[in-house]
Amino acid sequence: MEGIILSGIGGFYTVLEDSGARHTLRAQGKLRRQRLTPLVGDRVVFRPGEGGQHGWLEAILPRRSELIRPPVANIDLIGVVVSAGTPAPDLLLADRMLMFARRGGIEAALIVNKCDEDGAAAEAIARQYAGSGARVFLTCAATGEGVDALKAALSGRVHALGGQSGVGKSSLLNRMYGFSRETGALSEKIERGKNTTRHCELIPLPDGGMALDTPGFSLLELPLCDPYELRFLVPELEKYEGECRFQPCAHVSEPGCAARAAVERGEVSRERWSRYCELFEDMKTRWRERYD
Repeated sequence: MEGIILSGIGGFYTVLEDSGARHTLRAQGKLRRQRLTPLVGDRVVFRPGEGGQHGWLEAILPRRSELIRPPVANIDLIGVVVSAGTPAPDLLLADRMLMFARRGGIEAALIVNKCDEDGAAAEAIARQYAGSGARVFLTCAATGEGVDALKAALSGRVHALGGQSGVGKSSLLNRMYGFSRETGALSEKIERGKNTTRHCELIPLPDGGMALDTPGFSLLELPLCDPYELRFLVPELEKYEGECRFQPCAHVSEPGCAARAAVERGEVSRERWSRYCELFEDMKTRWRERYD
């Protein structure tokens, strides 16, 4: 039989059969020997259990997409959620997530939540990402502002919301779909979110789509690669490919760089470019030390 993994906890997987039935399964040892780890969103072949016993997950069908954070397969769109207020937005993390999505061929959207806390900050973030290729939504889960537009864009699609703890991912899902998922307050000492979502869970929706609620996270490292490849993951810079004096051009400090000239003219967000330079230098160090 075939189905899709909705969740996985403690080595047990909940799989939704195509007919609508749910099954509790464990993965066969051959998957571990093949170094295959089942992910939420995976299409799988399984053998259902009998007499109240769990069944067995026998094979993972080819994935059309895969993410590391959140760990999920076969999604249509990743919504990168940041806060316009508290916790302070980690835009470097957001940039990494957008790079991951672009590398994996997954459509991405940037969701600036809590825009009621600082409307000017929300608008400033939106301007930074105007050329990023990601559609930008300004939302407030508490009041419902902008939520209908976001819900319409996600309708019928398999989508995940990812980002820091405390930015309102579960609150957005509750507002859009009438869920009652637990949400948490911010830590008063460090102004960081408290993780109330403990594991990834894919939730079927009436419109035929599926929503994925995920634990928040603050660390995400890009896969090791030649640092010059990073420029292809930033659409604002990639469009100047071939116009620079030197080839290849990293768009960091080279003379005659068309992308840097665009930054100076205000055509490319200086903030986005500065964070790209930081990621480039970090990758350059990791690439140089890869055999140490």
